[in-house]
Amino acid sequence: MRILSAIILLCSISVSVLGVDMTTEINAATAKVMPQVVQWRRYLHEHPELGNREFNTAKLVAAELKKLGIDVRTGIAKTGVVGILKGSQPGPVIGLRADMDGLPVTERVNVPFKSTVKSEYNGQTVGVMHACGHDTHVAMLLGTATVLAGMKDKIKGTVVFIFQPAEEGAPAGETGGASDMVKEGVMDDPKIDAMFGIHINSATEIGQIKYKSGAEMAASDWFEIKVKGRQSHGAYPWQGIDPIAVSTQIYTGLQMIVARQSELPKAPVIITVGRMTAGIRENIIPEEAVMAGTIRTLDTAMQDEVHDKIRRTASKIAESMGATAEVRIDRKTPVTYNDPQLVKKMLPSLEKAVGKGNVIDAEWVTGAEDFAFYGQKAPSFFFFVGGMPKGGDPKTVPSHHTPDFFIDDSRLDVGVKAFCNIVFDFVK
Repeated sequence: MRILSAIILLCSISVSVLGVDMTTEINAATAKVMPQVVQWRRYLHEHPELGNREFNTAKLVAAELKKLGIDVRTGIAKTGVVGILKGSQPGPVIGLRADMDGLPVTERVNVPFKSTVKSEYNGQTVGVMHACGHDTHVAMLLGTATVLAGMKDKIKGTVVFIFQPAEEGAPAGETGGASDMVKEGVMDDPKIDAMFGIHINSATEIGQIKYKSGAEMAASDWFEIKVKGRQSHGAYPWQGIDPIAVSTQIYTGLQMIVARQSELPKAPVIITVGRMTAGIRENIIPEEAVMAGTIRTLDTAMQDEVHDKIRRTASKIAESMGATAEVRIDRKTPVTYNDPQLVKKMLPSLEKAVGKGNVIDAEWVTGAEDFAFYGQKAPSFFFFVGGMPKGGDPKTVPSHHTPDFFIDDSRLDVGVKAFCNIVFDFVK
């Protein structure tokens, strides 16, 4: 009995030591690569590129992966880069993703690596800025590749590093992003068993990770409602059918879908009209008015219901006033869904990166992420890494997609450690 107990104790100690040694090795390797991670991030921040135009970014990524001895594939979904690292032992295939594109935003942040890049976007000359932190995502994934390449002999399975273009959307007339990456086979060759993604967050303190099991980020659909009335002189409105007046009633009706027809305790619903156009002259009631906007839902059944209600609301209100309404709804991005079993399994990996108290179960996010397309092909887990300086107020820090967006890059090690621990812990 004493011999058996001693054997069990020895095995327990061995397993414990192995775990500590692996974590310690990851931490040491991450600390070593961190100066390079920050350097990559700041270079990319100073030299951003718009979606489907990430030529230099892709060139940098491919060159760095090749230096590590990683098999590299380029030109996927226009500018996408994929690196494949095969471990020394058989095992699962794990996908890790970073997006690469900047935004048509002119930077106002006064940092030494401020972007002054100009480009063309949909026919306009615009400033370009990494106003959503994709520069940090690329840097963290390159750091992860560096650490894991140095531990290749200890990896069971294969790691696929996916550097994706056009997460923010492709230019007019083009396709791009995760949906194109999936169509071109990044999830199938080799076949990925589980997919992981990361996003920096300017309103989350550095040293923290936030996540939500199940539905995490909203589906994003765009809609356009074209109201047709009858044109008339502005002095004689009874001779026409005013599409502007009809549109204002439809606008109110859309908000009633949210306020009075949606089961909000089940999941949030947002309907936002972001554009209304009508008329060319002050004293002419126009024939047509157009409104367009976005729909955000976090439940697929509710998503379908909301679409039906928008069509019915617009058409019936228009009909009641003698007008007609044509409704077009484009499904853009699905719900980003974190597989609950995968989340449960991998939470300890995140805790190794930042400590148990710094991994936070957060609320729904009504923003959208095209990472959702990967989740339609394999179980996936998408989480947020803090980029707000310590002591910052999340209610007042500049939002993503704004000229004053700012990230503290001193703790990008969190993303590298999280990804590396995930790779080693997934096979346990």
